[in-house]
Amino acid sequence: MSDMPQGDMELFVEPMRCDEARAWFREKKSRKQYDKRMSAKEAVEKFVSDGDYCGIGAFGHIRVPMAIIFEIVRQKKRDLRIAGHTACHDLDFLMAGGCVSHVDVAYSFGHELRPIRTKVGDRLVKAGKLKTTEWSNSAFSWRYKAAALGLSFFPAKVMLGTDTFKFSGARTVKCPFTGEIYCALPALYPDVAFIHVPRADKFGNCQIDGITIADKDLARAAKRLIISAEEIVDNDLIRENPHLTIIPYFCVDAVVEQKYGSHPCEMPDRYWFDEELIAEYLKATQDEKTTQEYIDKYVYATKDFDEYLELIGGEEKMKYLERIERFEEKTPYPW
Repeated sequence: MSDMPQGDMELFVEPMRCDEARAWFREKKSRKQYDKRMSAKEAVEKFVSDGDYCGIGAFGHIRVPMAIIFEIVRQKKRDLRIAGHTACHDLDFLMAGGCVSHVDVAYSFGHELRPIRTKVGDRLVKAGKLKTTEWSNSAFSWRYKAAALGLSFFPAKVMLGTDTFKFSGARTVKCPFTGEIYCALPALYPDVAFIHVPRADKFGNCQIDGITIADKDLARAAKRLIISAEEIVDNDLIRENPHLTIIPYFCVDAVVEQKYGSHPCEMPDRYWFDEELIAEYLKATQDEKTTQEYIDKYVYATKDFDEYLELIGGEEKMKYLERIERFEEKTPYPW
């Protein structure tokens, strides 16, 4: 197959062989139910290392694990490779904090509908400090799917004949049955992933209300998984609605209880975007100095995410965002 077309760009993480992947998860991931609760500080210290390839759950600015993102920046993790599947404020914030060296790009660097465009990614690329390889959204989802299935690649028709394929790290293969050409998407096994959920129990059984995006497969593909949850509930409550348990305990390595853990992004049915703070961030990113001042103010000058929440207005601000989310109050912003 060496003469078959292939993408020109670098693979930032190589797929694991099937037997190797299954052996790793069998040996490293316990099937015991034990208490996995810890702080964000403890979880990041234990499971995130410089140079790791990281996956981030949910979508864009919705249900993103910002409490974990803040802690990664606070601990000054470096040279992270990020799966930019549907990454917006989370990825941008990590880049602003100096944590990122490589991004696999699908839907990245965007702050949709907002009137100011972030400049963080532009500066890093122009300075030669950020390497990128392109993929489509569906390609990312199927790369996670392949890993979740314990495979080394996934055959698809996506990206064929496009510049996205050219600037990707994909390959092509011929079907042994029909002779058709398929895009071979390498399985994506992140070193660590972060997913924010509405509720989880102390063992790591996680429930998600509404759209799950690729989180089901990401949770099964990641070697280590840090969960942040709006609340930790009793296991009996989880068992009452088992169909909502998208992520089972044996995928999870750490459970962090963090109310409002997606702020300044949205948590469906709980609180709306903090457009005031997002606008402040976007304005700050126009200049390297003001970007650093923003990070200093909201991350380094606070000891944890709870102190950050107090800084931005505390419970009063969050109750206001809750009312907007539930259509009890109008947002003052036109976008």
